[in-house]
Amino acid sequence: MTAAASEADDRIIRESGIDARIALIVQPVLKAIGFRLVRVQLTGQNGLTLQIMAEREDGTMTVEDCEEVSRAVSPALDVDDPIEKAYHLEVSSPGIDRPLVRKSDFTAWTGHLVKLETSVLVSDRKRFKGKIAEADADGVLIERDKAAYGEEPTVRVPYDAIAEARLVLTDDLIRDALSKDNRARKEAKKRRVEAEDAASGEENETEQES
Repeated sequence: MTAAASEADDRIIRESGIDARIALIVQPVLKAIGFRLVRVQLTGQNGLTLQIMAEREDGTMTVEDCEEVSRAVSPALDVDDPIEKAYHLEVSSPGIDRPLVRKSDFTAWTGHLVKLETSVLVSDRKRFKGKIAEADADGVLIERDKAAYGEEPTVRVPYDAIAEARLVLTDDLIRDALSKDNRARKEAKKRRVEAEDAASGEENETEQES
């Protein structure tokens, strides 16, 4: 994804309060090392735990990636020191039943079951559960899981009204998520091999010239 495309696909669901301050600190650090922020959450479980969800542009996130992110963001957090008390840093992937925080997330997971909460009433509701039938530049069309009597079977929810969105774990989601992950990892491996081959070719040319 190009820099312009990445900026256009910035998060539409963001944190507030101390979580928002932390997000501002870690987001440029993540971008500099090839990752993007999904969510930041400071919880009071087992003392204070700072949870940072991140992923690569292709949606992958390995254990090694989590360790790399942890090493990168820790110094930045130490310098800005946004959390007054001691805390435990926890870096993870978004998981299969992931939060949806970008427009591209809704597009990528069209056809899957999602739970939505809105900040304002949409069709007299603030909570929705249903399949993502369609996602465009302005909002998402939800095919209700169980429409109440008198309700339309679908509802359009504008992005600027969404406060929280998360995929619902189903067998179809598990299969699709594993398939997407496998394809992304194969593509990433292919790119690494091509980059290594190109670098090796340049070294050989330099040796021949000398």
